Amino acid sequence: MLKNKPYLVSIVGPTAIGKTAKSIALAKHFSSEILSADSRQFYQEMNIGTAVPSLEELAAAPHHFIQHISIHDNYSVGDFEKQSINKLKDLFKKHKILFLVGGSGLYIDAVNKGLDHFPKVGAAIREGLNERLNKEGIEPLQLQLKNLDPLHYKNVAISNPQRVIRALEICLGTGQPYSSFLNHSDKKRDFNIIKIGLDAPRPLIYERIEKRVDLMIEAGLIEEAKKLYPLRNLNALNTVGYKELFNYFDGEWSLEFAISEIKKNTRRFSKRQLTWFKKDENTIWFSYDSLPEKIIESITQKIY
Repeated sequence: MLKNKPYLVSIVGPTAIGKTAKSIALAKHFSSEILSADSRQFYQEMNIGTAVPSLEELAAAPHHFIQHISIHDNYSVGDFEKQSINKLKDLFKKHKILFLVGGSGLYIDAVNKGLDHFPKVGAAIREGLNERLNKEGIEPLQLQLKNLDPLHYKNVAISNPQRVIRALEICLGTGQPYSSFLNHSDKKRDFNIIKIGLDAPRPLIYERIEKRVDLMIEAGLIEEAKKLYPLRNLNALNTVGYKELFNYFDGEWSLEFAISEIKKNTRRFSKRQLTWFKKDENTIWFSYDSLPEKIIESITQKIY
């Protein structure tokens, strides 16, 4: 008999590790549903470059939070937390186990633990940082964050100006590192939490990433990016796979170099993902090629 509260099972790991296929196998076994916590897959206009599950995969198990908003929408991790908790309350009425899947650690933590709370700082600080971004580019801001908060610098999506500016405004407004305000939230949830991680030797992860990028190019990523190019200044499009191709369209890079930069930046992203997920000692880790039955057995032992 299932223990009192229902269970939310998070499937985490670096990009291209196989989270989608594993989560579908698990959801089918438990006759369950999947909530995506991959912030790159939220946007309707982005498909190939964000590795959105195929129509066949989406049909294999019910999915939520896949392409549910537009790149024109203002959407935060706080919005996702509220919406996903409401969705879980609804889905737990008919399921005793649900799956949360993705490589965005902040979004996974927002659902499982709630968001950290930060002191309010003056709007002038953010305005000044945005002015610097427009005039000087992101590199000086990255270096400033590295100096003020080297710990967060290692973990943050350093190429994302919104994330860099958010961390800097807290550092400058409080005189304390942004990282000192992290991991203090522990909201009570009406569900039990199991966290499953998928991993592989780093050379194999990198090999899988390079193959995925090649497949994306074959599938039409260049054409997809070209359609989005006029909107390149939207924050949602400051995303690996698109921003490199925008530089190619600008004539700054060759296509070959842009593709090599997509691979390089995706490798760096996967390294940061693993750093984030490995911090949670409660995560149960499996090899990327573990049979679903092995993971099912581990989950079953936990919930019954």
